[in-house]
Amino acid sequence: MLKLKKMGVVVVILLTVMGIAVSGYAKEVEKITNYKININKATAEELTKLDRVGKQYAQRIITYREKNGPFEKPEDITKVKGIGKQIWEANKDVITVK
Repeated sequence: MLKLKKMGVVVVILLTVMGIAVSGYAKEVEKITNYKININKATAEELTKLDRVGKQYAQRIITYREKNGPFEKPEDITKVKGIGKQIWEANKDVITVK
């Protein structure tokens, strides 16, 4: 009986890890299929599809563009507080301003 419980725990752990891997893979597939997010027009929900961008950063992007006008080039996203080189590098193939 104890072996069955241990096996059940192992199965749950494996399924969890597989779910995380599949989630990351889905984002990569979106990038490969020319999925673009226009940071000048995207909603907060759309912005959270960017890697490492949650609700708080999405709102900062929206607030920045409302205050300063549209982004002129994709890398201008790094002007938003908290969005640095790592987030830019993770998303540079997905971000557009057109």
